[in-house]
Amino acid sequence: MTSNSSRATHKILVDADSCPVRDIIIKIASDIKTSVVFVASISHLISCDNEYVQVITVDNIPQSADMAVINHTNAGDIVVTGDYGLASLALTRGAIPVSSRGFIFTPTNIDRLLLQRHIDTKIRRGGGRTKGPRALTEADRQNFERVLMKLLKKQARNNLDI
Repeated sequence: MTSNSSRATHKILVDADSCPVRDIIIKIASDIKTSVVFVASISHLISCDNEYVQVITVDNIPQSADMAVINHTNAGDIVVTGDYGLASLALTRGAIPVSSRGFIFTPTNIDRLLLQRHIDTKIRRGGGRTKGPRALTEADRQNFERVLMKLLKKQARNNLDI
């Protein structure tokens, strides 16, 4: 039997270089007293004066923020990212990756997303054009907040199970 005090506390890790929902994450983290780790490159300097938020700044080298996020990720953590590659790595660590629109990446959908990213990259390298993501809406922000709260409540319930 495992006591609650010996269980690891899950956290929220954020690929923060271009995260449009940092304000929502900080508010929720403060409200429910959960740890957040923002990881950003030095070219996207972030500061946050909140006891629940840690900011990690990495070199401006491709994939350095992703590697820092993964190196701090444990099973059950929530990883906020729009990067399919990072989402895939988070899944292998047993984490729950979610986009800033509230889309939860799963083992079922990640392969299709990675394949589409590969196809789009080949089209662009060949001189073609592909659609980028649509602008984030207020409905997207609300959906993200709802999904994040749902995931955090699920984590809390799992931590109470003995």
